[in-house]
Amino acid sequence: MEMREVRSIARKRGIAPGRLGKEDLIRVIQRAEGNFDCYGTATEEVCDQEGCIWREDCFFDSTREEIREPYMQG
Repeated sequence: MEMREVRSIARKRGIAPGRLGKEDLIRVIQRAEGNFDCYGTATEEVCDQEGCIWREDCFFDSTREEIREPYMQG
């Protein structure tokens, strides 16, 4: 999903995107929706959030260690 689409979704939910990066903005949206803020943390494409609109992008981005690492530590 393109960043402009993520920003549009954020605005529709009353969230000001500011200068947040894609991953952080998606996590803010997830929290605002009452969901887990787990974007980019799926390992080996394992995720129980079947209806998540971010699922496809999440699996792609979760392979990037620099996104997953801070959320996977203690």
